[in-house]
Amino acid sequence: MEVKEIIDPKIVKTQLTGTNKEEVLRELANLLLENGYISDVDGFIKDIYAREAEGQTGIGNYIAIPHGKSAFVNKIGVAIGVTENEISWETLDGKGVKGIILFVVGDDNDGAQSHLKLLSLFARKLGNDEVVAQLIQAKDTDQVVAAFA
Repeated sequence: MEVKEIIDPKIVKTQLTGTNKEEVLRELANLLLENGYISDVDGFIKDIYAREAEGQTGIGNYIAIPHGKSAFVNKIGVAIGVTENEISWETLDGKGVKGIILFVVGDDNDGAQSHLKLLSLFARKLGNDEVVAQLIQAKDTDQVVAAFA
């Protein structure tokens, strides 16, 4: 499986309008709800924050990979958001975030398996500085998909 096969353009948003972590997570969660990936925004975000409390999801280089298993997930996916302005986030390098890769996985065994596969696939791509640079400079969905191609 390739990262570009997992990306659903309907749940990719460049030019996020949120100015903080809560706002951008809610913006992405609303996109997920509109496209049938989750059944409840508040419940899903609560599950994401439960995972955030266990440790930082800002991996550095302006990227965050918030995730958490949730009963409110209808189908597995990855929402991707890009913001022009750096957002304050708990990160490994102390910098803020411009690219958010939000993993959407259920809380069952299949969800756990998929969760690990998705993390692994994206981690390999996000370890490449060129991929990250293309992602955080993306102005539209096609550019986001191209960054991971």
